[in-house]
Amino acid sequence: MRRAVRKTAHVLERCGLALAGAACGLFVAAYVGSTISGLTTQGFLLVMMLSGAIGFYLGIDEPPTPFHEGYAGEIDAAEFLSAAGTFCATLTAFASVAIIILRESPHAAWAFAVLVLWVAGVAMQIVAGAAARRRK
Repeated sequence: MRRAVRKTAHVLERCGLALAGAACGLFVAAYVGSTISGLTTQGFLLVMMLSGAIGFYLGIDEPPTPFHEGYAGEIDAAEFLSAAGTFCATLTAFASVAIIILRESPHAAWAFAVLVLWVAGVAMQIVAGAAARRRK
């Protein structure tokens, strides 16, 4: 019974992270789409939301490499990529929401930079999550 509860809690946690990633993708897509007119399609919104959901589902809370005394100097690439990717993705989502709420209109280059940073962050999360699960 205890194992079933733990598995259910883990699935709920992963689904919550995926929903948070989808929401972040929606915020970024809303800002970028409102600035770059070619990206106002429903397909773009869907791709941004799906990439966020997949990135946050895979890239956050990946199984860490066990610590051993002999490996103290090594860096866990998956852990670092996951952390950097999560930071980039959430930073762009935060900036997008702030720009939308404050009704600012920065230069279109900012929207492009937000888009590139979002894609990089989500890509890092996906790669980190896949790599961490492969070594498991």
